[in-house]
Amino acid sequence: MSGQKLWSKEATSTSQLVETFTVGRDKEFDVLLAEYDVLGSLAHTQMLESAGLLSKEDREQIHRELNNILAVIREGKFVIEKDIEDVHSQVEWMLTQRIGEAGKKIHSGRSRNDQVAVDIKLYLRAQVLALKEETHELFELLIRLSEQYKDKLLPGYTHLQIAMPSSFGLWFGAYAESLVDDLELLAAAYQVVNKNPLGSGAGYGSSFPLDRELTTRLLHFATLNYNSVYAQMSRGKTEKIVATGLATIAATLSRLAMDCCLYINQNFGFISFPSELTTGSSIMPHKKNPDVFELIRAKCNRIQAAPNELTLLINNLPSGYHRDLQLTKEILFPAIEEGKACLQMMRLMLSNIQIRDGILEDEKYKYLFSVEAVNELVNKGIPFREAYRQVGNQIDKGEFRFDHRQQLHHTHAGSIGNLSNDKIAAEMEKVMKKFA
Repeated sequence: MSGQKLWSKEATSTSQLVETFTVGRDKEFDVLLAEYDVLGSLAHTQMLESAGLLSKEDREQIHRELNNILAVIREGKFVIEKDIEDVHSQVEWMLTQRIGEAGKKIHSGRSRNDQVAVDIKLYLRAQVLALKEETHELFELLIRLSEQYKDKLLPGYTHLQIAMPSSFGLWFGAYAESLVDDLELLAAAYQVVNKNPLGSGAGYGSSFPLDRELTTRLLHFATLNYNSVYAQMSRGKTEKIVATGLATIAATLSRLAMDCCLYINQNFGFISFPSELTTGSSIMPHKKNPDVFELIRAKCNRIQAAPNELTLLINNLPSGYHRDLQLTKEILFPAIEEGKACLQMMRLMLSNIQIRDGILEDEKYKYLFSVEAVNELVNKGIPFREAYRQVGNQIDKGEFRFDHRQQLHHTHAGSIGNLSNDKIAAEMEKVMKKFA
C-alpha cells in the first residue's frame, strides 16, 4: 500500500521532507490511541445506524471486524504500517481490507479532528484513573508506615536548621495528606476529560442528524462538550489540565525523594535501605547511593515542566484546529508514563525502608526541645516572653537540659501524639468518590 491518507482525493505527490516533518513522532504515540480509536468507531457507527445513516447489515459487519481489530490491539500486535499516515488511517484501511465498501462508510459525519479529540479524551480518562490508583496505593502505604513508626522520633527542621521534635509518623503522614490534595486536582482533571467531543466534526458540527447523547452513553462519558467549536478548542487545554494534576503529584514525590536523599546521608543517618536498592561507587567501597530517589526527583521535576510546555504550545492559538496540537502527545504521554513509574518506584523503596532507633539521643539534638521547655514554664504561669528569655539564657550559658522521654506531650490534631491518620484517610475517601 502506498501513501494512505484519509484526506487524499486523487493521486498526489507530497514532498517526503514535508511529510516526515509533519508526521514527526506522531505514529509512535498514535499506537497508544489505537484501542480508543476503535472504541470511538464502534460508538459512532452504532449511532449512525440509530440515525438511519447506516444499515443494520453494514453496522453488524463493521462491528464484527472492529472487534477483531480491537483484539489484535489488546494482544499488542497492532502496528501502523510504513506508508500509512496515522492510527485512524490504519484502522480504516484494515477494516476496508477485510469487509470492502462497508468499511468506507464509518467516516460519515465525522472528521479526523473529531476522532483524535475523542481518542485523546478516552486515553487520558484511562490514564487519569490509572494515576489515581497508583497514587492511592502510595497513600495507603504512607498511612501504614505512619502508624507503624508513630513512636519513632525524628528531628524537625526549618531553614535546614534543627527546629522542633517530629516523628516518622508525622513525616510519613504529611506526605500522605499531600497526596489527598494532589488527587483533588487530578479529580478536577478527570471531570474535564470525562466529556465527549465526538460529533463536533472539524469543529463546526455536521448537517447529518447525529445523536451525540447516544455516543456519550455508549462511551460512558459523564456528559459531552456541547459546543462544537469548544469541543475542538478543548484540545490542548484538556492535556494541560491533566498535566497540571500530574505535576502536582510529581511535586510531592520530588519533595519526598529529596527528604530521603538527605535522611540516608551519613550526616543524618535516619533511614537506610537494603543494598540491592542502592548503588555503589566504582572507587569508594563504602558508598550506598540513593540513585532511585535522585532519579525520582529529577524525573518528577521534569514532569512539573509539562504544564508550562503545553501552555507555551497552545497559548496563542485562535479557535479551530491547528497542527500545533499534534505535539501535545509527545509532551504529555511520556510524562504520564514517567509519573506512573515514579509512583511505583517510590512504593518499592518505602516498602523496604529501615528506620534508625534513638535518633534524638544524640547530643546535637538537645535544642529541639527548647520550645517544650518554654511551654512548660508557660504552663506554670510564667508569661511567654519571660519564659522565652529564661530558656534562651540557659542555652547561651550551656545549661539547657530537657528530658523529652518524660515530658514530651503533644495532643492536638495533627501533632506527634495525635496524627489524625483516620481523618486524613476519610478525606482521601471523599476525593476518591469524585472519580466515580
